[in-house]
Amino acid sequence: MSADRPNANSGPPADAGRGTQRSEELFARAKELMPGGVNSPVRSFRGVGGSPLFIARGAGSHLWDVDGHEYIDYIGSWGPLILGHSHPEVIAAIKRTAEDGTSFGAPSPLEVELAELVIDLVPGVEMVRMVNSGTEATMSALRLARACTGRNKIVKFIGCYHGHADSLLIKAGSGAATLGIPDSPGVPATVAATTIAVPFNDVAALEAAFKANGGDIAGVILEPVVGNMGVVPPRPGYLEAVREITRDYGALLIFDEVMTGFRVALHCAQSLYGIDPDLTCLGKVIGGGLPVGAYGGKRKFMEMVAPAGPMYQAGTLSGNPLAMAAGLVTLRKLKEPGVFEGLAARTDELVDLLRQTLRRLNLKYQVNQVGAMFTLFFTDRPVWNWDDAATCDAKRYAAFFHAMLKRGVHLVPSQFEACFMSAAHTAADVEATARAAQEALKEVCG
Repeated sequence: MSADRPNANSGPPADAGRGTQRSEELFARAKELMPGGVNSPVRSFRGVGGSPLFIARGAGSHLWDVDGHEYIDYIGSWGPLILGHSHPEVIAAIKRTAEDGTSFGAPSPLEVELAELVIDLVPGVEMVRMVNSGTEATMSALRLARACTGRNKIVKFIGCYHGHADSLLIKAGSGAATLGIPDSPGVPATVAATTIAVPFNDVAALEAAFKANGGDIAGVILEPVVGNMGVVPPRPGYLEAVREITRDYGALLIFDEVMTGFRVALHCAQSLYGIDPDLTCLGKVIGGGLPVGAYGGKRKFMEMVAPAGPMYQAGTLSGNPLAMAAGLVTLRKLKEPGVFEGLAARTDELVDLLRQTLRRLNLKYQVNQVGAMFTLFFTDRPVWNWDDAATCDAKRYAAFFHAMLKRGVHLVPSQFEACFMSAAHTAADVEATARAAQEALKEVCG
């Protein structure tokens, strides 16, 4: 199918993923202009090999690359496009808003409306501050935790990614509680040393970290459902234990729901698991595909933020009208009866078909799923933390990725990322994806 005739209900074309001359040419140009030829590292295909596709357009659940090939898409701009690509109501809202101006450097009514909607939907949020990215949100939440407690150290979990702020880019060590060392050049060891990394889903390790450092720990930040080592859910009772430990030691509990917010449940992961965090970081879905982030939480903490309080944080384009408009349409659509339920059910359908295929082929790989996020792990052991995920056969995943791409299915170009379903995916998409997966698994595992 040609790139200018999108049909979100069609199956993948037989020649998808082949003949990528225009993408190759663009990538060659890009590498002379941008580090690695990309503006975000995972787009470079380093995790799977080969050159990245350059995308010309998207509609519904499908993408078209610059060479005219069509793909069923399970990246969705890495999560934000929960309604699908180019949703007509989102696009109309952006156009309508842009006609009145793209940015004012002053408050606008849309900021108030989106703040009201976020507070209505997220149980742990009583006040919210809009920012421009998930990294800004987590960075600001850490600063706020330190401001509220007068402490310096933060606990994070090995394999959890919270953006590229210095104090979170650390190499996780082994043992119950390891002080981080820099995981990237340019991060001072003294900054990284304020972060304590412990294994996810390990209560004893967290308890040990607090026994050793409790009086110095300002907060604990975690993805309640991990999405940055692939989808890894919390073990039963784990989040409850984290909440109890942080409360006992007077540390703030920060849920990074940049990825999980409005995707694993309409009211976010904190509602799914019944946990009341002190601070919540949001992004992706709340911008409807435009750059956005937010952090919020209990009023007593958020009133520490300037200009209400002494903790300074600012942003020239924070609360940008275009992002606010897109986010409002997206969240309002998700609130409509049956929309989120249908999204979750369609994800269930695909994951069930993948698991059936694995059983038929006698493959003991793992499929983890929560809500509208899922990952096929190429390992024979259940994945509960980074050590489990690290046993995956990344080379085989890379072969599977390219085999799926050849069959017109666009998966995440890394074993250690989450795939995303959208409300635009159809039963035909799911069936075509399942057929492609069966063929691809036979090809790479036969």
